[in-house]
Amino acid sequence: MTTIATTKKAQEVFRRVETKYILTPAEFKALLEIIAPYIEKDRYFKATNCSVYYDTDSRYLAIHSMEKPLYKEKIRIRSYNVPKSLDDEIFIEIKKKYNGIGSKRRITTTLKDFYHYEKTGELKTENAQIKAELDHCFNFYHLKPALYVAYDRLSFSGKNDDNFRLTFDQNVRSREDNLQLEYGDAGDHYFKNHEIVMEVKVLDAYPIWFTRALSHLHIYPASFSKYGRIYEQRLNAREEKPIVRRVYQNLEIPAEENILLNRLSLERSN
Repeated sequence: MTTIATTKKAQEVFRRVETKYILTPAEFKALLEIIAPYIEKDRYFKATNCSVYYDTDSRYLAIHSMEKPLYKEKIRIRSYNVPKSLDDEIFIEIKKKYNGIGSKRRITTTLKDFYHYEKTGELKTENAQIKAELDHCFNFYHLKPALYVAYDRLSFSGKNDDNFRLTFDQNVRSREDNLQLEYGDAGDHYFKNHEIVMEVKVLDAYPIWFTRALSHLHIYPASFSKYGRIYEQRLNAREEKPIVRRVYQNLEIPAEENILLNRLSLERSN
């Protein structure tokens, strides 16, 4: 397992425009050949990203994501490669998207300390603000482990643009049992034809060389939320339909706007 270096404090707050694409293996190979002169391997170029998503008993966050709302959020824990011990480093993350702009706030901790946080609400961290947001999410939604998702990621950045980041996620897989990071990365594969999820993360516009490459290969954006899509696929396999009205009743929320206003007010206070 590759352990992330801790000599430099891990970034805790991210904000950028994120756009996803679904590529065939042939498109993936052709695109890399065209853009190779302009990109370089990221610091953590190759890793298996392992996540456990947290949700309500009624899977409100997954259902809300499927509806493509103006604002949505996800709460998860993540490791880069499978942890070998409870002392391994992980991240607790709140990932938000509002009007196409994505942001991520996270705390670096260990599996052991996170499990302690789940039981007691106590967590050692220097970032009290993000800890308060996590507390709000866990208490407001009554969060529980809902889905394990893993994929093999290749990460690149622009040679002359540190704000341009490109990732390719292969072998997207999931499971609904053994919802702990240390239990390995096995799961049911989402794609049947080995498609790759490409995600482009920028602060401003795409570089011209990348725009030309996408145009040349006729590659277009696709709406794809791993957690939402996997949950939807599993529902369809069970021939179940989510009942959104029941979700709101369970949370005692009269309307979707109340969640939006609550979360946006917290965002503005930072």
